[in-house]
Amino acid sequence: MRITFLGTGSSAGTPVMTCRCRVCRSNDPRNQRLRASILVEEEGVRLLVDTGPDLRQQILRAGVVSISAVLFTHFHADHINGIDDLRAFNFAQKEIIPCFADARTAQELQARFRYCFLPPDATWAKPSLSITEILDALDFGPLRVTPITLLHGKLPIFGYRFNNVAYLTDLKTIPDESLALLQDLDLLIIDCLRYEEHPTHLNVEEALLWARRIGARRTYLTHMTHDVDYAELAALLPPRVIPACDGLVLSA
Repeated sequence: MRITFLGTGSSAGTPVMTCRCRVCRSNDPRNQRLRASILVEEEGVRLLVDTGPDLRQQILRAGVVSISAVLFTHFHADHINGIDDLRAFNFAQKEIIPCFADARTAQELQARFRYCFLPPDATWAKPSLSITEILDALDFGPLRVTPITLLHGKLPIFGYRFNNVAYLTDLKTIPDESLALLQDLDLLIIDCLRYEEHPTHLNVEEALLWARRIGARRTYLTHMTHDVDYAELAALLPPRVIPACDGLVLSA
């Protein structure tokens, strides 16, 4: 399995507009973070997780020419507002792109982007998507995708398990029934917003606590703000826990 980090930033990205802090002015490319998203690939199946506002830039940088489906974690703007750019895949593939989400996110997508879910036109010039509520694990060729319910503050959202890889972004806690679905992971990718506590996201200390509880063989931290300097965080972390950076490609 191949995992590409299309973006590892928070809702504002890094650098942050109007900010002149040292991380936003850093020359370290690992401190340049687009909004959080990943691409998961296995034997020709390509699953995109979320369509943030940086989607066009992310897809061009990663050289992605087709996708099999889109999985949405939740309906916040930094995870959905690039949905219109999926039309490039419609035009290239000449097919409706299937999208999957929880019930609330599916409703929000249809309400905010109604035109994306209408029947395709003859030229495939606009997004042509279908939306399906995920109720249980789904198989996409060799990839078994299991939705993992997380709490983003008080809001239930989805993380996803792909075979032995889990992607858990935008969370504050993991219910016990979800924790049971996260055993025996080769790779965990988990939210790590900043050092200071936040009401709806994990901070560094909390991310490390959950990483220890889950016990994956490797853990990568994502969804980081400009409060986090990559090199400084990396120097503080225990073995097998690593900050992710945009463009990073992993095998699992």
